[in-house]
Amino acid sequence: MMPGQTEFTAALMDASRPAPQGLRDGRGRQAGKRFDVYRNNVAVSLTEALEAGFPVIRKLVGDEFFRAMAGVFLRAHPPASPLMMHYGAEMPAFLEDFGPAGGLPYLPDVARLELALRRSYHAADAAPIDPASLAAVPPVAMAGLRLHFAPAVILVTSSFPILDIWRVNSGAGGGAPRPKEQTALVLRPEFDPRPVDPGPGAAPVLAALIEGATLAASLDRAGPEFDLPALLGLLLSNGVITGFDLED
Repeated sequence: MMPGQTEFTAALMDASRPAPQGLRDGRGRQAGKRFDVYRNNVAVSLTEALEAGFPVIRKLVGDEFFRAMAGVFLRAHPPASPLMMHYGAEMPAFLEDFGPAGGLPYLPDVARLELALRRSYHAADAAPIDPASLAAVPPVAMAGLRLHFAPAVILVTSSFPILDIWRVNSGAGGGAPRPKEQTALVLRPEFDPRPVDPGPGAAPVLAALIEGATLAASLDRAGPEFDLPALLGLLLSNGVITGFDLED
């Protein structure tokens, strides 16, 4: 009798479990050693996928710690898809509850940023609008403006300086992280996603615009330091806006 999928997956992801009963090799023998080799290869492949997906997290905690953490993660979160580009989506939530990493409270948000970069890379293409079409909107109609954003655009907010942390540890440059809250706007103007600072006070306005709020409703969230022309310039110059409509 062949083992069930749940039993097989549990044994595959946990080296402390024996090979499932009923699993045989090509000669009809209990597949003990061969299953161990296969299980080890799967663990190595999944760990490598996590290393590729979270290089900054890996650098922050070190190789040995990361590999041990990956072992715990992959047992709790076996792949739900054969596409390894999607593996690790649960990492931010996992890090929030992973006690050994509790001394680095910014890790979950850094993981969210790394996930956002990966999702942006694999997002569908979308043609940007001609900036002249937006400039042609009458001022009286601007309050009802709703912007459409490219699928590759993702906003990541944090109570920690995640943009500084990512830049320093990814080789993107920058000085020591500043002790402040930061928002990262992930853009993909060509084919390589990158996180940028959307500007002072821009996070709540951007979040509202991405959710589909009108410009007027979004600006209700703006603070005194917010610069609308600067934000629109950033979005248009990076091909972020793909269309718009006007509320009556």
